Amino acid sequence: MTDFAKRVEALRAHHEELLTRKNEPAEWGNGIYDKWKNPILTAEHTPLEWRYDFCEQDNPYLMQRIMMNATLNSGAIKWGDKYVLIVRVEGADRKSFFAVAESPNGVDNFRFWDEPITMPDDVIPATNIYDMRVTRHEDGWIYGVFCAERHDDSQPGNLSAATATAGIARTKDLKTWERLPDLKTQSQQRNVVLHPEFVDGKYAFYTRPQDGFIDTGSGGGIGWALVDDITHAEVKEEKIINARHYHTITEVKNGEGPHPIKTPKGWLHLAHGVRATADGLRYVLYMYMTALDDPTRVIAQPGGFFLVPQGDEYLGDVMNVAFANGWIADEDGRVFIYYASADTRMHVATSTIDKLIDYCMNTPEDGLFTAASVETIKKLVAKNKNNK
Repeated sequence: MTDFAKRVEALRAHHEELLTRKNEPAEWGNGIYDKWKNPILTAEHTPLEWRYDFCEQDNPYLMQRIMMNATLNSGAIKWGDKYVLIVRVEGADRKSFFAVAESPNGVDNFRFWDEPITMPDDVIPATNIYDMRVTRHEDGWIYGVFCAERHDDSQPGNLSAATATAGIARTKDLKTWERLPDLKTQSQQRNVVLHPEFVDGKYAFYTRPQDGFIDTGSGGGIGWALVDDITHAEVKEEKIINARHYHTITEVKNGEGPHPIKTPKGWLHLAHGVRATADGLRYVLYMYMTALDDPTRVIAQPGGFFLVPQGDEYLGDVMNVAFANGWIADEDGRVFIYYASADTRMHVATSTIDKLIDYCMNTPEDGLFTAASVETIKKLVAKNKNNK
């Protein structure tokens, strides 16, 4: 065996060791969910064939010819007996693309399919696409709704000026995707989610209207819009169903994560909230519930955050960020929550439908004032004294 062949063999063994590493729940959680210790996907999990040229003549030093930077913000779907993520993979060139990774148990042993997804372009090609929400809709299609980013050509001298629209694609096998026209709206949209059921015979979208690519301006909040034809989707009327509030986790902006989960008690929603700090923007996850007969009517919203970066999750490309756009509810009631930390790597937390309903329905809401927060704590203290 040549020295090159030995190095390749060692590289493949090291990669296989990473892919097959067993995961386990972290100790001392919060009773709502269990975080699992190891990240489930990192840049190092991507296939070696995506990164290395294994021809000794062309790559005698066994260099990475194409480097990967991050795996993050993944849509999720149960595919047969596999737990499947539509992963946002970011290369060293800062371009993101989608790739499918599957696991037999949802918590470890994730492996990417052989090749990334080839996503067709809209009429105007996007410079970057990312953060796909995956919805198995009752019309029989699986839809992917994602951000399509382009340079803002109205500002030719500003290389940071961008526009965002909601790209829409659909598939039957997660391999071949049909691209539909981008969602037409009056505002920029970076976080759009398709509801899994028809509402009044129409397709329903959760939106996040913004005046600019980063700044919410006069927009913001989680919106709701009905669309007649998804093959030419246009938002003509939009209303906010989950608003932002001053001095809360949603002060700067908020947006829907994955599509909501239907339960006997209502629709479970997972969302992200953003506030400004002296160290930059802080992204956290929060939950709320809406009524079964009206998905726009909020019936419960626990105060504060649901999940935040902890420990090593805080560190990465964009620090202090937890973001989720994928979760899977199993038939046995178990829920797999897939979240990214610091725009760098993917993690999983597990809970159950019953626990999440209990959390939403029985956790106090944010009273929006310090005095209200103190009174809420005092009520719990008094209750616990009486239960001694």
